[in-house]
Amino acid sequence: MELDPGQLRALDATVRGGTLEAAARALHVTPSAVSQRLRALEVATGRILLVRTKPVQVTESGQAVLRLARQLELLTADVARELGGDAASGAVPTLPIALNADSMATWVLPALAPLAGELCVDLHREDQEHTSALLRDGTVMAAVTAEAEPMPGCTSTRLGAMRYRPSATPAFVRRWFPDGVTAEALARAPVVVFDRADDLQHRFLHARAGAGATPPAHRVPASADFVMAVGLGLGWGMVPDQQARDVTVDLVELDPDGAVDVVLYWQQWRLRSTTLDRVREALLAAAARELDQPG
Repeated sequence: MELDPGQLRALDATVRGGTLEAAARALHVTPSAVSQRLRALEVATGRILLVRTKPVQVTESGQAVLRLARQLELLTADVARELGGDAASGAVPTLPIALNADSMATWVLPALAPLAGELCVDLHREDQEHTSALLRDGTVMAAVTAEAEPMPGCTSTRLGAMRYRPSATPAFVRRWFPDGVTAEALARAPVVVFDRADDLQHRFLHARAGAGATPPAHRVPASADFVMAVGLGLGWGMVPDQQARDVTVDLVELDPDGAVDVVLYWQQWRLRSTTLDRVREALLAAAARELDQPG
C-alpha cells in the first residue's frame, strides 16, 4: 500500500479542524481539493476513514491512518530540523497532547514554554482518568494520564502524584462544621466539583459520610475558577497542593487524613522522535520538581 503524503495531510487537517472547510483554510486549497484527497486516500486504503458530519468523525480504520499521518508529520519535521530547517520552512510540527485541567493550570505549561520555538502544542483537556482514550483513538500522540499500563503502541513513564486535600475557608468551616467534620455535617455542607467526571470529592465524602450522602453541589469546570469558588466559600472541595500555594485566601484542611494522591503517568506513542523525546524530558524534569514522588 502506497499512501500519498498530501492525502495524509488532508486527513490530519480535516480531523484537527473538524470540517473540510477548516482543512482547506489550513492547507491553502479549496474544500473540493480536500474532499478529492480524502476520497483518493479512502480508495487507496479500501476503507471509510471519516464520517462527514460536523465535526467529522474518525472511523476505526481512520484512526489507524491518522496515527500514520501524524507520525509522518512528526518524523518529517525532525529530519528537516536535522538538515537545518527552521520555522520558516514549515518544519515546526504540531504535537497533540491530552492532559487534565489541574496539570494544565499548574506545572505543564511552564515546562512546555521553553520549547515554543521548536513545536506547536494542541492541548486537549480531559479528566486524567479519560485522557488515555484520546491516545487510544489517535486523537493525541501523548497524554498525562492516571493509567500506568501502556496503551497499545505506547510507552508509559511515571511522573509523580498531585496531592488533593479537602479544603474550605475558615468562615465556611465555622458555619457548616461547628461541631467538627462529622458525617451529618458533610451530608449537608455544599461541595464544589469540577464536572460530572470528577469523583475526588465524592471519594472523600462517601468514605466519611456514606454512599447515600448527597449534599448540594456546585459544578465549576475550570481549574482556577474551581479553587476560586472554594476560596469564595461556595463549598468545600479537593484542592491540589500546587494550586493551594498560590491562592490569596486562607484555606483550612478539613481532615489531615483525607488527602488523595492522584498518580500521573506520561504515555506517548512508541516512536523514535526528537520532538516527542524533548517534550518527555521537559515534563519529567518539571514533574520531579513540582509533583510529589511517593515511594
